[in-house]
Amino acid sequence: MQNNSIQHSISLTEAIRLTSHFQADRPADMPICETFEKASVLAMLAVEGAAQFRIYYGKKENGDVCAVLVAVDAAGYDILPPVSKTEPNNLGEEEEAIVLENSYKCPHTCPPESPLIP
Repeated sequence: MQNNSIQHSISLTEAIRLTSHFQADRPADMPICETFEKASVLAMLAVEGAAQFRIYYGKKENGDVCAVLVAVDAAGYDILPPVSKTEPNNLGEEEEAIVLENSYKCPHTCPPESPLIP
């Protein structure tokens, strides 16, 4: 992973432009947005070595697209729980990496009002 720092912040005007453009041509299986509980995101990032988080996109059995969030270390590696309980992980004894997916998806659970949803 590169050490170059990216400026993640954008203006509200740019955010509106980006989200409006996407929503005008949004595939039916894509959510408009997904909301995650702060406590869940903080728990995912609380594991030792977490420096960032990454968003993967998945597809459920019913065809719905979903965001899958994982913590990432400073070298760019995903911090993942073991595939099975017998597989060791590289975290401490009581620590286990968390993968997030079950979000509040819009449509269905949309923000009450937002300039990001025209």
